[in-house]
Amino acid sequence: MAVISGNSSPTPEGDGRRPLLLKPGTEWATAWQRCLALAPEAFRGERVLNLWNGTWQADGRPLPATTPVDGTPIAGPPRMERDTARHAVRASLDQHRAWREVPLAERKARVAATLDALTEHRDLLALLLVWEIGKPWRTARADVDRAIDGVRWYVEGIDPMIAGRVPLPGPVSNIASWNYPMSVLVHAMLVQALAGNAVIAKTPTDGGLACLTLACALAAREGLPVTLVSGSGAELSEALVRSPEIGCVSFVGGRDTGARVATALADLGKRHILEQEGLNTWGVWNFTGWDALAPQIRRTFDYGKQRCTAYPRFVVQRSAFADFLAVYLPAVRSVTPGHPLAVADPADALPEPDFGPLINAAKAKELTDQVAEAIDRGAIPLHRGDLADGRFLPGQDLSAYVAPVALLNPPPSSPLHHAEPFGPVDTIVLVDTEAELLAAMNASNGALVASLSTDDEAAYERLAPQIRAFKVGRGKPRSRGDRDELFGGFGASWRGAFVGGELLVRAVTDGPRAAEERLPGNFPEYHLMPRR
Repeated sequence: MAVISGNSSPTPEGDGRRPLLLKPGTEWATAWQRCLALAPEAFRGERVLNLWNGTWQADGRPLPATTPVDGTPIAGPPRMERDTARHAVRASLDQHRAWREVPLAERKARVAATLDALTEHRDLLALLLVWEIGKPWRTARADVDRAIDGVRWYVEGIDPMIAGRVPLPGPVSNIASWNYPMSVLVHAMLVQALAGNAVIAKTPTDGGLACLTLACALAAREGLPVTLVSGSGAELSEALVRSPEIGCVSFVGGRDTGARVATALADLGKRHILEQEGLNTWGVWNFTGWDALAPQIRRTFDYGKQRCTAYPRFVVQRSAFADFLAVYLPAVRSVTPGHPLAVADPADALPEPDFGPLINAAKAKELTDQVAEAIDRGAIPLHRGDLADGRFLPGQDLSAYVAPVALLNPPPSSPLHHAEPFGPVDTIVLVDTEAELLAAMNASNGALVASLSTDDEAAYERLAPQIRAFKVGRGKPRSRGDRDELFGGFGASWRGAFVGGELLVRAVTDGPRAAEERLPGNFPEYHLMPRR
C-alpha cells in the first residue's frame, strides 16, 4: 500500500528544486543548552530532574528517548521508584496544608508572575514541544499561548468562582496524555494552584518532559507548590491515585488506562476528573452546503488528528456520497505532512505543514498495520497518501510519519470501526436512515464532540440531542474550548466532574456543604449536566 512509514526520506529534495535544511537555531542541542542556562536547577548535564518537596531531585533512572521528528536521541524521563513516589506525595500534602492558607490575592500574584515567565520563554517552550512530541511550530506556539491566556482569564475572574469555597483536603494528582502538555496539563495545574491546592503531575511517558520541566521550574521559582515526577503508570499509580493524601485525581488519556484508574478509585470516594477517548463523528444528512464543508475537512487533519477532539469518522447519507466525495477527496489530497523545522533557506520562516510525525514509530507502525488489516478485511481505500509528497530533510528518518488515509466502511472487527485512531486516518460510513445515522455516530458509546451538517434546522434540533457527545456543532467542529466554555463527555468518554469555566474551579474545591454537593459530571450514581 502507499502509506509509507519507513526509515528514511523517500526523496532528497523537499520542494522539487533543492534539498531542505534544518532551520538554524532550532536544533535540539540548541534548545537543550538554552534549558541548561535558563533553569540549571532542573536540568543537569544530559538529564532532567524530578521536582518534589520543593527541591529538584536527581532520583530515578533516566530512560533513553528519541524525538519523533527525526529519530535522534533526546532527554528521557527519570523513572522514579514506587517508594520515592510515596514520599513525594506525602511532601506534597505538607505543601498543600501551607498553601491553602495563603490568601487568594497572593496566590493570584504568584500565578500571574508564573504566567509572565512563561510568556517570556514562550518560544523555547514551543520549540521543546516540536522536538518532544512533533507538533508543527504554529500548533506548538498555540499550545503555549492557550495555556497562558486561559490561566490569565482565571486570575482575573476567579474571585466570584471561588466565593464560599475552600481548597480540597489534599493535593490534586494529574496524569495526562502527551499531546497537550501546556494548554491542558499546565493550564489545569495552574488553575488548581490558584484555587488553593498543591499540585502533582506525572510526566507523560511518551513525551513533553523538557517542556513540562521548564514550565514547572518557572512556577516553582514563584513559590507555587508544584510536584513533577516521571515513571511508569504501573509503578506510580498506587501513590498518585490511591494515596489517602490525594484530594483529587485528574486524568486525561485512553479508555483502557482510564478504566484502570476508575477501578482504583471506585472504593475510595475520591474526587476525580477522568477525560477519556471517544470516536468523535461528523454526520452529513440532507445537506448541500459543500463549499463550506471543504475547508473544514482539511482542518480536521491539524496535528495529524492527534487530539481528543479530532474528527476521524464521517457518517454520510448514501444519496449524498458522490457530492461528499467531490469535496472530500480534493481536501484530503491537499493535506501535507512534513518536518516541522525544515526550510529551503536559512532566512525562511518556519514551515506550516498540516502535521508532522505521530508520537513515535511504534504508534505509526500500529496505525499502518490497522489500516492494512482493515483493507484486507473489506474496507475500501478511497485515498492513500504518499510521504514522497511531504517536505522532509534529505535522508531523514520517517519511521514516525504516516501519510493521510481515508477508508470506506471499515469492518466491525477492525479497531478503526469503533475507536479513534489518533493519527491521520479517516473512516467513512454510509447510512440511509436517521436511525442508522445516529447508530453510526454513537458507535463508541460516548464521545467528547460531534458535528452534524444539515440544511434542515428542524432535523438538527431533533437529531443533535440524540448524539452522545458533550458538544455538538452544526456544520462546524467543536473543541475543548477556553475560558468560560464548559467541557466534558458522555458515556465511556468521561468519568467524574466536568470542567471548563467555573466548573474547573468547582471540581477542585469544596463548597460549604461538601458532603451534599452534587457537581455537574458523569458519575456512577448520577449524570448531571451543567446549566449552559
